[in-house]
Amino acid sequence: MKKSSTGLLLGSALVVGLSGCASSASQTSGQGSTQSADRAWYQHPAVCGLAGGLIGGGIGYATSSSSDEDAGVAIGGTAGATIGGLLCADNEPEPEVEECPSFPGDIPAGVAKDAEGCPLDSDGDGVPDFRDECPGTPSGVEVNANGCPLDSDGDGVPDFKDQCPNTPAGEEVNALGCPDSVVLRDVNFEFDSARLTSQAESILDEVAERLVANDGVRVSIEGHTDAVGSAQYNMDLSQRRAESVMTYLESEGVAANRMRAQGFGEEQPIASNETDAGRAENRRVELDEWTN
Repeated sequence: MKKSSTGLLLGSALVVGLSGCASSASQTSGQGSTQSADRAWYQHPAVCGLAGGLIGGGIGYATSSSSDEDAGVAIGGTAGATIGGLLCADNEPEPEVEECPSFPGDIPAGVAKDAEGCPLDSDGDGVPDFRDECPGTPSGVEVNANGCPLDSDGDGVPDFKDQCPNTPAGEEVNALGCPDSVVLRDVNFEFDSARLTSQAESILDEVAERLVANDGVRVSIEGHTDAVGSAQYNMDLSQRRAESVMTYLESEGVAANRMRAQGFGEEQPIASNETDAGRAENRRVELDEWTN
């Protein structure tokens, strides 16, 4: 058989054989990406490339002259391998990766996103910036669906700043969230001294936390005693106790220039000094807004 006839036969075989492989591969691919791994062995690009290389080399040999057979085989083999691999390649497009699957609903166009494709949440409160009506919420503060700090009693002072978080509905409050001065319940002292008890310090920790958050407010710390002892002694004791509370709050981060300490002694009782229960009520420390 002449070389030209051999080249024609091999070329026809290349076209028919590889076209069949490519067609089968394309059909398999079109049935879904999950079936790509299940294609027949002869549809694999490497097998098609090998077959194409052999056939291409044969064509190169058959169509070359006696003097350049080696070059014809090399060129034909390379071209055939390339064509075979390309024909049987899986050209199915990569499946689209879902954008931010943890975010419910569609993300509006133009919304700023983080590295994972999710809408930015600059203050980390769980509400993305494009929905957040109160940006810049301090870390750890509980917020509502609009990204604003909770205000459980609806008095206009958010819970994390509110010294009186259970104010009755409709009652007017000051910047501390209280209708009036608030008695710091259980802020007690050791007997006949200005030294705070450990229980008192624990309560003042929460007071300080809210005052630090409510940094635009100044406060008056007011000490009171019962009527046991001389009036002057009680005045001095109440002053020292008020200053002790102020010192502790300062140690917890409340700026000193936002506070004043004032002792009233036995001058402003809220109960009778004739009973133990009444005297216990009169021994107290109050917190009020300092406005003048």
